[in-house]
Amino acid sequence: MTLLRIVLPAAAAAVLVFTAPVPLPASGQNANGLFEMPLLITSAGQSPDVQLAVILAKRAGIDHSLSKVAAAGDLAAGAKSLAIVVGASLKGLGAAGIDTAKEKDRVKGLLAEAEKRNIPVLVMHLGGEQRRGQLTDEMIAEVLPSAAWALVLKSGNHDGLFTRICEEHGISLVEIDKTAEGAEPLKSVFKPKD
Repeated sequence: MTLLRIVLPAAAAAVLVFTAPVPLPASGQNANGLFEMPLLITSAGQSPDVQLAVILAKRAGIDHSLSKVAAAGDLAAGAKSLAIVVGASLKGLGAAGIDTAKEKDRVKGLLAEAEKRNIPVLVMHLGGEQRRGQLTDEMIAEVLPSAAWALVLKSGNHDGLFTRICEEHGISLVEIDKTAEGAEPLKSVFKPKD
């Protein structure tokens, strides 16, 4: 009788766990293990936010490399996933010697090569509301539809732009309150190292 009392509540609890609504990514599929290492991290807009992505990748234990101005050829060096950190900085573009048209063309070429090589893309926007603006928004509209997963600082999605694009294209979206919170969700979407 005592055993029956222990087993029944446990079974009931198991049913509750599996029947309770579980929030799924926007695509309706589990994003865990979606990406493989190594990860190539690059910028779309040349903001310093790309360095935040590097810090998150390190904290998450993800084998990665950084090329702020990665081109299609960089994907041939063995990258299995591509992270594009969206955030425009006129100062950053100037320092890189790139105008906005060249930056957009570079990113388009990179996305086309990733699609050709079946390399999944993840998009990050880590600069929050202050990093938003016309040029950043144009890059978001250009880059985000190619993503399989997006990690966004919640204040950068104050107007729901990321939510709308992700819902329209079936992209998994994770919002974080602070950049430091991004390591765990980032780690969760990568297959563990062999």
